[in-house]
Amino acid sequence: MENKDKKIAVIIPALNEEKTLALVLRDIPRNLVSEVVVIDNGSSDRTPEIAKEWGATLLFESKRGYGYPCLKGIENLKTQNPDIVVFVDGNYSDHPNEIYKLVTPIIEEDYDLVIGSRTIGKVEKGALRLPVRFGNLLATVLISLLYGFKYTDVGPFRAIKFDKLLRLDMSDNLGWTIEMQVKAVKRGYKILEVPVSYRKGTGKSKLTGNIKGIATVGYRILRAVFKNLF
Repeated sequence: MENKDKKIAVIIPALNEEKTLALVLRDIPRNLVSEVVVIDNGSSDRTPEIAKEWGATLLFESKRGYGYPCLKGIENLKTQNPDIVVFVDGNYSDHPNEIYKLVTPIIEEDYDLVIGSRTIGKVEKGALRLPVRFGNLLATVLISLLYGFKYTDVGPFRAIKFDKLLRLDMSDNLGWTIEMQVKAVKRGYKILEVPVSYRKGTGKSKLTGNIKGIATVGYRILRAVFKNLF
């Protein structure tokens, strides 16, 4: 697929991803994407230098988390006003060369939000750790019960029309992906999930696969789901 009409931007929040960021940037299909924005979230390694070496727009966000760097990237893109924004992690667990799977339904079928679902895609053995599986199950069940929409995943790999994204008035930090999905349902957006591939990646996990990790994920999910209920 070659994109000739839509302006597509990619946002990559990154924290100490020097081992993987170059791989992510290498695999982004440049025939589709016109702008790549990397938001460094306080790295102590060469993450910022690598972003610049690969020609990405480099921003800095000192407030730690996930939503804060994403919001920084969105603010920067307001001056360019892209048609579509794709969110990709910097740890190379997602497959950036599958961006076309996310943007094609928006371009060809006028979807507003497309979620890359790992649970219906091809997952490398051991890639979806226990806290992630627990979080997915808890979040998707709660969203189905409380909002009436059945998701299969709340992973970070996703694409959304930029104007529709701005209307969501995103603000959450740790429950960012859930906030987006819940608000999209409440606003009546046209939503689709597509299967995507997922691997372990070579970056360091920000959550460990233990009870503390599960408790942290559970708290973030509950907070995000119920915060946006009313």
